[in-house]
Amino acid sequence: MIRITIPGKPVAKKRPRFARIGKGVRTYSDQQTDEGRFLLFLQASGYQAMSGPLSVDLEFVLPRPKSHYGTGRNSGKLKRKMLDALPVSKPDVDNFAKFTLDVCNGILWRDDAAVVHLRAFKRYGVKPRTIIQIESAAPHGEMES
Repeated sequence: MIRITIPGKPVAKKRPRFARIGKGVRTYSDQQTDEGRFLLFLQASGYQAMSGPLSVDLEFVLPRPKSHYGTGRNSGKLKRKMLDALPVSKPDVDNFAKFTLDVCNGILWRDDAAVVHLRAFKRYGVKPRTIIQIESAAPHGEMES
């Protein structure tokens, strides 16, 4: 089993951008800086790429928005009604997962097609981070249809 914690605000996959060049259109990604930061941390971890079917758990810990905190003499204190709040706003959890799976290709696994079981969730926390846990997937046998 591999467990990696990547510090910093989680990154969601963005849509590709398009630029008109003469009569043609070029597609590009404006996330190269985010991918580079993620890759540097993963490469420094020193893990070997896993093979075979994999089970991956992803946890995205987001910073709380300012609206969760009081003002005036209560500034810095979390509002009582926000204690159990979950992040139901954008970015979507599947965009966080897509970015993470794509960046881990070739480092933690050869191809994200090997991921046969995926569990991803997002929550608020004091220290923003992305937690990746990978293990070999156990076969469940053939399912009846």
